Amino acid sequence: MSPPAGPPPPPRRGRSHPPSLIRLAERLIRDERLLARGDVVLCACSGGPDSTAMLHVLALLRRRIGHEVVAHGVDHGLRAAAAAELVIARDLSEQLGVPYAETRVDVAPGANLQARARAARFAALAAAAAACGARAIATGHTADDRAETVLLRLLRGAGPRGLAVLPPRAPLPSDAAGAACQDQEPGSAASIELIRPLLQARRADVLAHLGRHRLAFAEDPSNRDPRFTRVRVRRELLPLLEDLSPAIVEHLCALSDMLVAGRDRPRGGDPDVLDGSEPLSIPLGRAQRFAIERARKLGRPLRVRVRGGEEIAVGFPEESSVLIEDGSARRGT
Repeated sequence: MSPPAGPPPPPRRGRSHPPSLIRLAERLIRDERLLARGDVVLCACSGGPDSTAMLHVLALLRRRIGHEVVAHGVDHGLRAAAAAELVIARDLSEQLGVPYAETRVDVAPGANLQARARAARFAALAAAAAACGARAIATGHTADDRAETVLLRLLRGAGPRGLAVLPPRAPLPSDAAGAACQDQEPGSAASIELIRPLLQARRADVLAHLGRHRLAFAEDPSNRDPRFTRVRVRRELLPLLEDLSPAIVEHLCALSDMLVAGRDRPRGGDPDVLDGSEPLSIPLGRAQRFAIERARKLGRPLRVRVRGGEEIAVGFPEESSVLIEDGSARRGT
């Protein structure tokens, strides 16, 4: 016999499920102006989960945004399985109608292997991007990657500039740009930049997207090797911090965002100063600073609720920030 039915559950309010990976990527692309109609973007593909999901998402967004996608894989010659993993990227590219190519680089074993492999990979990607006229190289970094990088930098004693890591867009590393220009016209790689369209997504969002669309992917065994400090941060430190603060990944990413904004702000600028001269009478919290910085990038005015329930209106004429209205002053309080 079934137990008696209780009262009906209260109606659910608002969104019943988190935004999809496609929606998260599209929002960041539009907010940060990562891509525009007619742009060619080169996807750095490895066959792993992040780059596979990114390739799929950017291909699906072509009709909405109007960009073109090419895919490129780099084999460092360090693992025999790497070539088979790139077959996954090639097959998905063919299914999506995306041009695909590969580069084989030679990275000799020795000290600082990961750094040298990374430099060789970016040089190969930059050369491929310049050859196909791509304006940007897209990598599959997620919010988890950014949080891990902040923690790694903290463990190494980095200061504020060192914690401003993995922004949504960044210049191409100078050594990679130089390598790309060797066989191209002068300046052809100078305008190429790195973009990270999945930066507002969590690793769980990526895995959910892969499962929802039944996309095959490969796992690099080095991502489970505890000899690498990043692996220990990912598998040991970050889960512990999430037990103490479930939103720690979002907090670390917001910290990096603020430091990136501070790095790009004119010298002497104060985040609590909207017009560069007179500080606000009400200090801004992290959420308010983030909202203002996002609105500044979009060039849109906004109203921000501050402590005590008051509101301020902020506008952005000619790339500067000005206080349009102070709600407390308007009500004479």
